[in-house]
Amino acid sequence: MIQVYTSSVIDATADDVWSRIRDFNALPIWHPSIADSRIENNQPSDRIGCVRYFHLRDGGLIRERLLALSDYDFTCSYSILESPMGVENYVATLKLTPVTDGGRCFAEWSAEFDCAASRETELSQMIGQGVFQVGFDALKRYFATRR
Repeated sequence: MIQVYTSSVIDATADDVWSRIRDFNALPIWHPSIADSRIENNQPSDRIGCVRYFHLRDGGLIRERLLALSDYDFTCSYSILESPMGVENYVATLKLTPVTDGGRCFAEWSAEFDCAASRETELSQMIGQGVFQVGFDALKRYFATRR
């Protein structure tokens, strides 16, 4: 099983960042790689088990299931049901931790998955830098304009 971990410090409180990312259907609002998103079967976007269906800006389609969501811990976990990436058993967690010095937060995004051995390095880099870090960088830019 492959493990990918990316972390960053965002110059905004965990409450503020969580309010931007908490909605499982809000990826197009804060992640620049996502073109559109919808929750299947008109379920609430914070219902454990709901499935989001979204398109990447490059046209790829991904379906993910919400596995856990905690407003207390500022964390959510989800699994990939369908994707063009060639991953299996993919589970990811996005977590925020308040940094009391300066009203910032520590953001962590991690994933575990299986894939063909020949694609391990490529997919680890693509997910860690091309998805997770790109999302963190977008959040940092957004909150930099709010200070």
